[in-house]
Amino acid sequence: MTTRRQQVAVWAQRWTLGLVVLWESYQFGFSGEAARHLRRIGLPLWVAPVMGGAEIGAAILFLIPKLGRVGGYALLVIFAMAVTLHVLHRQFEIGSLLVYAAAVLTCISGTDEAVPRGAP
Repeated sequence: MTTRRQQVAVWAQRWTLGLVVLWESYQFGFSGEAARHLRRIGLPLWVAPVMGGAEIGAAILFLIPKLGRVGGYALLVIFAMAVTLHVLHRQFEIGSLLVYAAAVLTCISGTDEAVPRGAP
């Protein structure tokens, strides 16, 4: 059984992670810097808005309590795709993606179901 403190901690983690992923996805999907980076590694320019847009959609679902699990699993798939792309292009700075994935797993583990009423 989870305590109220654990529920609030997971609720806070969900919102912090969701908002950070939203912001970073927007920056990646719609910035000139991302386009230059993709061009430099040889990927088509449409990759950034497609991946960024999908990640934004998944993050929004992740923040909606009844759809949080669906959004969480979608984020895990997107993070796995991003890790794969990075590794295939010999870019091994994937630590933040792994931390985000671990945080998503914590949030979808079911410990945050009852919090919203007046949280925190």
